[in-house]
Amino acid sequence: METAQSNKATLTAHIQPALPADAHVIAAMVGELLHEIMTAVNDKVFHFDHHETEARARAWLSDGSYLVLLARDGGACVGFLAVYQSYALYTEGVYGTIPEFYVRPSHRSRGIGTALIAESKKVGQARGWRRLEVTTPPLPQFDRTLAFYQRQGFTISGGRKLKVDVS
Repeated sequence: METAQSNKATLTAHIQPALPADAHVIAAMVGELLHEIMTAVNDKVFHFDHHETEARARAWLSDGSYLVLLARDGGACVGFLAVYQSYALYTEGVYGTIPEFYVRPSHRSRGIGTALIAESKKVGQARGWRRLEVTTPPLPQFDRTLAFYQRQGFTISGGRKLKVDVS
């Protein structure tokens, strides 16, 4: 259990690994995250289908290839962090990649994001990962996000994330 103090009311968040049965709420929060990003950049840069996302989340949670840490306030899910194992020669070993990380707006600045990052670091240490990597959405719209990661010990390691469809 993680407790955090801030200028907002104290909130107690329970961080726990998601189960395949949690796929529906994870998919809903992924949709919220993508909508927030697309609104901020004023561009539809993601295709989102709730049912497809839910099915992928359930499958990946079931086979263990994807770990999702859920933050719960009481019984309500208020945030999540997804992480999976990655490989690269430049990292000098296996490492963790955080592809999605979201705290619902009404629960931000209460220590939930910090608790999720702290738990992901524990997971990485337990799995022998050399580091965690995360990509922030486009700046300057997400300067606060970058500042949050830097407060958690992340440093800029270069470049921008690019993509190309191959299907």
